Amino acid sequence: MGITAIERSKISAIILAGGRAKRMGGADKGLALLDDRPLAAWVLECIAPQVDELFISANRNLDQYRLFGHPVLPDTSPDFQGPLAGLLRAMTEATHPLILSVPCDTPFLPGDLVGRLADALDESGADIAIPVCGGQAHRAVCLCRRSLLPGLENFLLQGGRRVGEWQSMLSRIEVPFDDERRFLNLNTADELVACSL
Repeated sequence: MGITAIERSKISAIILAGGRAKRMGGADKGLALLDDRPLAAWVLECIAPQVDELFISANRNLDQYRLFGHPVLPDTSPDFQGPLAGLLRAMTEATHPLILSVPCDTPFLPGDLVGRLADALDESGADIAIPVCGGQAHRAVCLCRRSLLPGLENFLLQGGRRVGEWQSMLSRIEVPFDDERRFLNLNTADELVACSL
């Protein structure tokens, strides 16, 4: 039996929009439009009701991201170290013990994402919970403990960048989900067009 919302540790979230978006032709992916709304707005709409605190990781167009009404956190390093740099920055700013990480290019995330990941994390005692759908682990979407901060900082200082490599060093629980479309990530302009309603 999972813990109740009242008993569960509070959760901070970071929406990762700080990358170079090479496959999007260098456009700022979080501000790319899907049905006339920025991708980041889709993710915010889904995630905000599920968490207690929310940040946006961005390294460009900071003023535009601030218009979404949440704190915007640029990476501490200027050289685009990838999604883990955004997660690290969130860990340093978060006021809650659990951190949800989601990329800005997954506009259809499940409404029960956080609850299911949090239940699995609590029941397993693992460091990190990762959704799995259609046999694929969606590693950029994860719920982890803020106490992982020192280890993540050390991993990055040693030149580590890959999300999967860092996660493989942790005690992790994979959480099954059924609807693959919920974890669809849109990397190109063509994929944006194909997903328009």
